[in-house]
Amino acid sequence: MSIQAYSKKPDISLWQKLMWDPSNEQLQQFIELQSLLREWNELVNLTRLLEGDEFWISQVFDSLWPLREELKNPNQLRKCIDVGTGCGLPGIAVAIALPSSKITLIDAAKRKTSALSAITASLGLTSQISIKTERVEVVGQDPIYRGQFDLAMARAVASAPVVAEYLIPLLKPEGEALIYRGQWNSADERILGKALITLQGKINKIHECELPNQKGIRHLIRIGPKATCPSQFPRKIGIPAKRPLGY
Repeated sequence: MSIQAYSKKPDISLWQKLMWDPSNEQLQQFIELQSLLREWNELVNLTRLLEGDEFWISQVFDSLWPLREELKNPNQLRKCIDVGTGCGLPGIAVAIALPSSKITLIDAAKRKTSALSAITASLGLTSQISIKTERVEVVGQDPIYRGQFDLAMARAVASAPVVAEYLIPLLKPEGEALIYRGQWNSADERILGKALITLQGKINKIHECELPNQKGIRHLIRIGPKATCPSQFPRKIGIPAKRPLGY
């Protein structure tokens, strides 16, 4: 199968490994998303992973595999937030796969959020996806967003302790944060655990997945609140990354 053909429609084994079958409409939305990202990438540097396996595995599959449990009940109403969304993933992929979800995409770069607004409009997802241009440290202190989400996620944003400080304040008491990681080891877990003590959070589960076609190992760390996150978190802009918790 040529790269061009594969980019239009992935092999069915991709969905089998995900243990989820998209409808024809959902598959077409993913294909259109790929096309729209290509177009906007000419104007705004959104992502280099747009062709063949790079799109279907490294973008779509990698966005969705951490939500295998949620994909079993796709029509459940969920409020989700994707922090530092960049090219709109995983958030847009989650919106397509979980059609009853409400997704908020957060990014500080106006050029990216403007592109994402046009992309979501073209996909017919404006009633499902809202987009905000802001730093996550500000969003986490905003009562409109703080403590409001069932799922908060961040992919390729920062180290796990920094991401935890961004996401934990956004969660409902029973919500979960999804921290997407590549490699993960016991030292990483120990540092994150120390950070979570300060944030009044806990590690719920750690998942590992080998991406298809030898695209690498991925990890997903699910964390949740143990008690109300102290009001000083997230700290002011830039401080979580400069002085990460847990070290």
